[in-house]
Amino acid sequence: MTGTPGATLIRSDPATVDLAARFTASAAAGDSTVTPNDQVEAWLAGRQQAGDVRVTRIPFADLVGWRFRPDGDLVHDSGKFFSVTGVRISSGRDRTVAWSQPIINQPEIGLLGMVAREFGGVLHFLVQAKMEPGNINTVQLAPTVQATRSNYTGVHRGRGITHLEYFTGPRAGRILVDALQSEQGAWFLNKRNRNIVVEVDEDVPDHEDFRWLTLGQIQGLLRRDDMVNMNIRSILATVPFAVPEDPTGPTPAGPWRESLLRSVAGTEGALHTTRTVLSRLTAAKARFELDRHVIGLDEVAGWHRTADEIAHDEGRFFTVIATDTTAASREVRRWTQPLVAPRARGISAFLVKPIDGVAHLLVRARYEAGLIDVAEFGPTVQCTPDNYPHGSRPRYLDEVLAAPPERVLYDTVQSEEGSRFYRAQSRYLVVAAPDDFPVEVPEDFTWVTLHQATELLQNSYYFAIQARTLLAGLQSTW
Repeated sequence: MTGTPGATLIRSDPATVDLAARFTASAAAGDSTVTPNDQVEAWLAGRQQAGDVRVTRIPFADLVGWRFRPDGDLVHDSGKFFSVTGVRISSGRDRTVAWSQPIINQPEIGLLGMVAREFGGVLHFLVQAKMEPGNINTVQLAPTVQATRSNYTGVHRGRGITHLEYFTGPRAGRILVDALQSEQGAWFLNKRNRNIVVEVDEDVPDHEDFRWLTLGQIQGLLRRDDMVNMNIRSILATVPFAVPEDPTGPTPAGPWRESLLRSVAGTEGALHTTRTVLSRLTAAKARFELDRHVIGLDEVAGWHRTADEIAHDEGRFFTVIATDTTAASREVRRWTQPLVAPRARGISAFLVKPIDGVAHLLVRARYEAGLIDVAEFGPTVQCTPDNYPHGSRPRYLDEVLAAPPERVLYDTVQSEEGSRFYRAQSRYLVVAAPDDFPVEVPEDFTWVTLHQATELLQNSYYFAIQARTLLAGLQSTW
């Protein structure tokens, strides 16, 4: 979508046209005199160097402020932040599908906030260079504020959260986007974050860790590996867009781009009404009978604890480790904590198909142990291939991996949440389905337009974080 500021817009949904037009104009601005592109990478590199970050794996016995309870749960002495507990799942009518696993229990609702302000008539967004102990490259682009309640109420006894006042109290800005969204249901129990964008008119104090970027600049970085963190990606997916009359993104002009733009424009041409899409998700939740019980870590079957990790007996899925982190740029300069460390890289992918000239995404109602409402729409494919025995590969994975380069619309490797996961990465792809790919799909799958996805994302718990990352990436391509 990036190009030059001030692109003419084709107006779509009357209820959101002004806001969508402003976001679209910002996405069309691929560079800015406020923070030029040629300064962004140098700034990020400088903040990484200034952070003087060291992350070291340690035994559990060296954790400070953390302890194992008699039931095996790993908890913080304050009772805040998060804990690592166990969950037992049984599903299906006869409850024959059952497993147990460790899971992060973080009941506090986090705040993921972006401050927006106009410069030269174009919305810019205040982003920060954020260090997280689990990031594979330490520092990535993050929202203005990302914090749990424990963080911003000072449980860690560190410095205050910079720019928090624009989201709370009398200085809070005008709300442009605001919705609760989930995180990874396979690793988190009922985890939710408030995704919010606020606009201010006044000057915001300068700070060396923060810069103003347009949406177009952020989207340019989102087309590269491990530059934009998960929390910005989640927020960007909720942003409404109009259709630029002269799109200049990396998708070549032609039928594919036209089908994507028609998909953005509105509900006209959608295979299903939005009501039908919601009904299919509701039906999927009703079909899937799930019993979930929180248990102590000592009761989790098929897992074991050593001096420095909690691991699956077959070496699959993930481990829970302990780390010691020092970072000059953080509110607390040194701390220890547990992290979840996946065994292998995941894959999340959308198949996209033009139906009557309108691009549709193939979403899947995905059930995860930690989701607050049983299931959400996820990507067509979402898996860690190494976790599957030979011959039991997930549906449509081979179609994604076998796609020729000309059918791949988006392909990057992105990091997951670096404050809770250690070097967790997924490959994110958007792939044009083969011409003969059927419109009729299994009952857990549904075709939706980009407009429908954005419309649903103004609400909570319809799209999983992996799908939101893909939507944010796809938005950067036209």
